[in-house]
Amino acid sequence: MSIKLGVIGGGVMGCAIVSRLLERGTYQSSEILIAEPTPSQRELLQQQYGVQVTEDNNLAAMAPVLILAIKPQIFELVVSKLAAPTTELVISILAGVSLAQLERGFPERAVVRAMPNTPATVGMGITAIAAGTHTRTEQLDLATKIFQAVGEVVPVPESLMDAVTGLSGSGPAYVALAIEALADGGVAAGLPRQIAHKLALQTVLGTAWLLNESSLHPAQLKDRVTSPGGTTIAGVAKLEQAGFRSALIEAVKAAAVRSRELGNG
Repeated sequence: MSIKLGVIGGGVMGCAIVSRLLERGTYQSSEILIAEPTPSQRELLQQQYGVQVTEDNNLAAMAPVLILAIKPQIFELVVSKLAAPTTELVISILAGVSLAQLERGFPERAVVRAMPNTPATVGMGITAIAAGTHTRTEQLDLATKIFQAVGEVVPVPESLMDAVTGLSGSGPAYVALAIEALADGGVAAGLPRQIAHKLALQTVLGTAWLLNESSLHPAQLKDRVTSPGGTTIAGVAKLEQAGFRSALIEAVKAAAVRSRELGNG
């Protein structure tokens, strides 16, 4: 069976996408070729997913669809060593690498810039995508289908992609810090560590699900929980005093700036 999907980079996100595509049946293992420089990782990929592997990026770039899942800092180096890529559609998940850069690296090819996040590894991710000038509707639809395997997909203008990176791309780290801090607070208040962690994790998970299912604005949910003179408003007041919301806003902005810096080399 011929190769239909090439992937350059067999790291966490590349593996997440491949595993979910296989699970959904979007591609068969025999139709996927992953180019990965590390021999031990190639062996792991072959054993775990049954896909074809190679150390030659040029072979992956011959597939009709190519996913770039490498570090953005080595994009120019990797592309410069591709002899004559024949791929028809290039999908990049590289933070900060613009559509213009992708189109210079793959002239006259359809390109799609995508920013998934790490919950993609469990099929609960969110991916923003933006299409290049040569990308046809059916090619964008295919890219959308690929990322729907790992969660939801949102089309955005490329001008917003750095902001997406700062929010949903980097956001799982902010949420993980918040969960860790909540658990630490529980321990400080006298809870055993294991119970504090479970309470913190399920509280965040349940709140996110409630907001998603009810379509409530977060402020509405907050108001429902904060009774006059109660415990929650006392805690919220401390968060405001510590600049909790401002810290998150500044974190997103800083990550968006860094995304632009990566794109500028």
